[in-house]
Amino acid sequence: MTPRGYRDRADESLFTLIGEVPELVKNLVMAEIDQAKTWLKRTAKDGGIGAAWTLAALFVLFWTIPALGAFCIIGLASWWPAWLASLVVFVAMLAVVVVLALLGVLRFRRLGKRENPAQSVARDAAIIKDVKDTADDF
Repeated sequence: MTPRGYRDRADESLFTLIGEVPELVKNLVMAEIDQAKTWLKRTAKDGGIGAAWTLAALFVLFWTIPALGAFCIIGLASWWPAWLASLVVFVAMLAVVVVLALLGVLRFRRLGKRENPAQSVARDAAIIKDVKDTADDF
């Protein structure tokens, strides 16, 4: 064992090292499958949460303008002119919709930042190809 806890393979025979290749490949495939499951779970979660925020924004846009808007306009019209009260309520509701929509967009942007399993497999295949090409040179 080395100080870092790894086996020292310098004294092992070529056949011993070749015999361990199937196990290493199996471990790599299992790790890739586990990574794919984790990626899919996170992606589905972020997609669902992003959709929920977007639906919340649409819900607020659709229902608060007629219900809460009318109430606020009537209340503010007792101090301000009706047109000014209507304008203030419209801008306030629009601000709420913008904030909720931005929350949804930010959640959806997380989807594109994650490395998907296909990219990981392609990177691993490129590494294996480089190692094979280097080994063929010797």
